[in-house]
Amino acid sequence: MAFQPIVDVSQRRVVYYEALVRGVNGESAFSILNQVTDELMYRFDQACRVKAIELASELGMTERLSINFLPNAVYEPEACIQSTLDTSRRVGWPTERLNFEITETERVVDRAHMRNIIDSYRRMGFTTSLDDFGNGYANLDLLTDLRPDTLKIDRELVMGCDSNVRRQAILKSMVSLARTLGTQLVAEGVETREESRCLLALGISVQQGYYFARPQIGELPTVAPVRYD
Repeated sequence: MAFQPIVDVSQRRVVYYEALVRGVNGESAFSILNQVTDELMYRFDQACRVKAIELASELGMTERLSINFLPNAVYEPEACIQSTLDTSRRVGWPTERLNFEITETERVVDRAHMRNIIDSYRRMGFTTSLDDFGNGYANLDLLTDLRPDTLKIDRELVMGCDSNVRRQAILKSMVSLARTLGTQLVAEGVETREESRCLLALGISVQQGYYFARPQIGELPTVAPVRYD
C-alpha cells in the first residue's frame, strides 16, 4: 500500500490519507487490478482493507484513512465489513476515522445495492466518497440515487483550471451543487500552485495531488508547504 495526503489548504493541514494499491515493485493500481480475477475480487478487496488499516496504525497515522473499495466485491455490507471491524479493533483504529472511496463505478449496474452499501456504512459510522466525479461513469445521474459524503473531482476538470474559464464555470457550479446536497468536494490531481490557488478561490479548499506530495509506498509522505505568494 502507498499513502497520499489530502490537504485542507485553508487550514494548511492534512485531513486524511488515501491508501492506494501498489505492486511490490511499485506497479500501478491499474496493473494490479487487471491481474485479479472475478473469483478473487472479494478476497482481494478484503485483504486491501486489512493491509491499509494495519499499516496506517503501524505508521502512527492520526488522520482519517480513506480506502478504495470495489462495490461489486461487497455482496452484503454488514457481512463484508466484519474483517474490517475486526482489524480496527485489533490494532485500535477508530472506525469513525475510516472513509471508503467508491471506485470502478462503470461496473455498477445495481444502484439499489450501491445505495444500500453507502447507507449501511453511514449507520456504522463510516463516511464514503465517490471517486473520479465528473468523468466517465461517475457523473451527475449517480447523485439521484447515491448520497456520498464526499465527491472527488476528477483530474480532467482540475487540470489547467487556472487558465480555463469553462473549467472554472463547471467547478463553480459543482461548488453550488455540493452545498445544496450537503456534500464536501475534494479536488484530485492538483499539480501546480496556480491550480491549487484557483480551486481555493472557487471554494474548493480540500485538495489532493502531486503539488502536495506523491504517494509513498509503506510510509507517510512529507507534505510540501502550501505557498501562494
